[in-house]
Amino acid sequence: MLPSSLKKKFQSDAGILMELQYGHRTIDLRLPNGLSYEVLQAVGEEPLADPEKSLLEALRSPIASPPLKEVVRAGETVCLLVNDSTRLARSEFFLPLLIDELAQAGISKDAIFIIFANGTHRPLDPAEMNNLVGERVAKKITMFNHDSRKYEELSCLGETSYKTPVYINNKVLHADRRILTGSVVHHYFAGYGGGRKALVPGVAGWETIKQNHSLMFDERACSGRLDGNPVHEDLLEAALMVGGDFLLNTVLDENKNILGFFAGNMIKAHLAACHMADRVYGVEIDRLADVVIASCGGYPKDINLYQVHKTLDHAMKAVKKGGDVILLAKCSEGIGSDAYKDWINKCMPLPEMEEMLRSEFALGGHKAYTVGKLLQQGRVHLVSDLDPEEARLFGFIPASSLEAAVAEIYQKRKDLLTYIILQGSIVLPRYKKR
Repeated sequence: MLPSSLKKKFQSDAGILMELQYGHRTIDLRLPNGLSYEVLQAVGEEPLADPEKSLLEALRSPIASPPLKEVVRAGETVCLLVNDSTRLARSEFFLPLLIDELAQAGISKDAIFIIFANGTHRPLDPAEMNNLVGERVAKKITMFNHDSRKYEELSCLGETSYKTPVYINNKVLHADRRILTGSVVHHYFAGYGGGRKALVPGVAGWETIKQNHSLMFDERACSGRLDGNPVHEDLLEAALMVGGDFLLNTVLDENKNILGFFAGNMIKAHLAACHMADRVYGVEIDRLADVVIASCGGYPKDINLYQVHKTLDHAMKAVKKGGDVILLAKCSEGIGSDAYKDWINKCMPLPEMEEMLRSEFALGGHKAYTVGKLLQQGRVHLVSDLDPEEARLFGFIPASSLEAAVAEIYQKRKDLLTYIILQGSIVLPRYKKR
């Protein structure tokens, strides 16, 4: 049975029902009086009562690995791979304690450096770096951006069995020890985030990422699946070629509280985190809705349209064919990918786009294709800061406000089954037919 904390039924009355996150602020949601709706949310698991104590326990009694202090040796250089601003992990909390633990093992601050695992995303500016790691760490640890297109800063380790060339950041390769950090949520074709993704695509070359992502057309490349998933298997094979000495992943709740730390072996600790992600984020539904109202969860999850795809994918799993989705995504940084926009401007039919991508895979093109497929399933009313014409170009119905989108959908019918998803980027509806 589905835990009652995951799916709650309500009936709307006059006034504000709830606040939905939008960028750095919230928007009030009102629905017509008497409308029945259900809220889909992550399981009500309690945050760690003493996260500092729990973190130290994870570092000192890790999964399938010696304690962190025994993994490193005095005099070694240590590379910490850290999420960029599009993926919240609570790095600012755990990095100071992790670095203290390294210091107790004889690793000086001068021997530690941070690489932001940007993948194909833009470089971070100094203020963003400082914010992600916290003031204390920023003052004493050297930090670098990874750039997947700077091949003079990369080395090739060979090919995976999937013919993916493995280009990796030289600073990462030259470190004596590599500690992977991040958070675990579902990923629409890699199965789950976190784990090996800190290395690949995190600090990999453009060609590496492009070839790996070309495996997404396989039906086994889907959210919540690792076994037999070619994207995951390729990522893991490439990551093992680099080598990860220690992993520290988090699982967070909807309010960014830490639910669990998973430390130790790169594969086994990650798998344990995936099990928690399934338990916390997966929501079973026994019928599809007429309308889904979904917020990405605010900044940074709605930083640009490129990242909003995650929430759109989850929302579409809960709505009937031809139904309506109201999607809240501020998109303060616009589209987020010139390549994505270039492919949209080509205005080609999806079958033709798929044929081109299968022939010559292109990052950005893959996003245009996957979003295009989702938009065929229903109407998506986008509440954002994008220019309305730009939103329309990308296949969305621009809404001037959340209130206007609600009014348009419910003006003729009030008996529409409605789901509200407060954290659309992490909550994964799973439809089980009766």
